[in-house]
Amino acid sequence: MMKEHRELLDAGHESFVFWGRGRLPETQNEMKFCTDNEVKFDALQTRLDGKAGFHSHVATKRLLKRLDAIRPDVVHLHNLHGYYLNIEMLFNWLAVNECQVEWTLHDCWAFTGHCAYFSYADCSQWKTQCASSNRCPQLSSYPKTVSKKSCTWNFVWKKRIFNLLPAERLKLIAPSHWLAGLVADSFLSKYPVEVRHNTIDKSVFKPTPSDFRERYGIDDRFMVLGVASPWNDRKGLGDFLELAKNIDPARSVVVLVGLSKKQIEELPKGIIGVARTDSPKELAAIYTAADIFFNPTKEDNYPTVNLEAEACGTPVLTYDVGGCAETIAAKGSRCIKDWRYLLKGEGGD
Repeated sequence: MMKEHRELLDAGHESFVFWGRGRLPETQNEMKFCTDNEVKFDALQTRLDGKAGFHSHVATKRLLKRLDAIRPDVVHLHNLHGYYLNIEMLFNWLAVNECQVEWTLHDCWAFTGHCAYFSYADCSQWKTQCASSNRCPQLSSYPKTVSKKSCTWNFVWKKRIFNLLPAERLKLIAPSHWLAGLVADSFLSKYPVEVRHNTIDKSVFKPTPSDFRERYGIDDRFMVLGVASPWNDRKGLGDFLELAKNIDPARSVVVLVGLSKKQIEELPKGIIGVARTDSPKELAAIYTAADIFFNPTKEDNYPTVNLEAEACGTPVLTYDVGGCAETIAAKGSRCIKDWRYLLKGEGGD
């Protein structure tokens, strides 16, 4: 998003970018419109009533005031959930302002009554109406809530709100053909969908020699790498734990990047834990040091970690879920059924 914004400015166009969480703005054309305390309050409200995306009234008013002043010709939306935005207020504004809208979907939240993904839970209620016949199986998952009655309400209202714009004014962008196919089966099916695969900066993610192996005592052992943040069962942490139990530590080692301090302290033998790094160059060096990048995610849209690993010269093994198969192209990369594949010569040899 920031790259696109700066390219537009460099080309002489007017461009503005707004977000609700994270870093502070650097120029007058950028705005973080939600405070950290407002995010926390939205999260608390959502935990109690389950209505993710229907709070943050004051923060959203702040955003809309800026949009009124700018009067944009084109609005490009990205991830609208995360406790910082009121989707009803935003789409009501978009409906009465004659701007073209593009919306890049990063997950499935836009067309469900609660969750961002449903493959792992094996739920298909989003195709008709969430929680209309069976209780939502993911109330304890993000966006976590104690409310048992919010899913149907969310589904009905999101369906109405996200269909306010005519089809000629809203185009949906999906990073994967997998997600585009789900959109076609959802209540957003009236809108055109274009598949635009995510890209990475190959000037950064490239073979990058380093002393990573020496620093961590890996030496010439076969290194299986995993990268995620946060690490949980959905990202395949359990599969790495099982893999570590079954490999010969004298020949092979598992390295996981992005673990919390507590997770690192609790790791079993056979796994080297590395905290999350915000340095792309450091991450490129770690990818390069690995023999195999293993991504055992249980559900994902279009994981760029696979692209990054391949760009650094490391083949990728992943599961055929979501858009994962669309991300691999290098020699040696493939989709596998489970972690036991890596036990074949401890690397698939």
